[in-house]
Amino acid sequence: MNLLAKSVEPIIVLVIVIAVAGGIALVAYLIYRFTHPKIKQEEQVDERKAAEEELERILQPIEDEEIAKEVANYVDEEDE
Repeated sequence: MNLLAKSVEPIIVLVIVIAVAGGIALVAYLIYRFTHPKIKQEEQVDERKAAEEELERILQPIEDEEIAKEVANYVDEEDE
């Protein structure tokens, strides 16, 4: 009987450690879910509008008329 008790004891300790770790993970997950607002409920950004705003922010208008004509008439060699 003593041999059986010695072999079962490490298994019980392992189960207790795994259960405690699982409990901590569950509590952390619940705290996260209740404290952070859901993204779907917030305003959803239109991808097209966001892309246009980003392009307006990055791109600058061409002020030189000669360069503007060259850009307008540019043909990419890979497209042909």
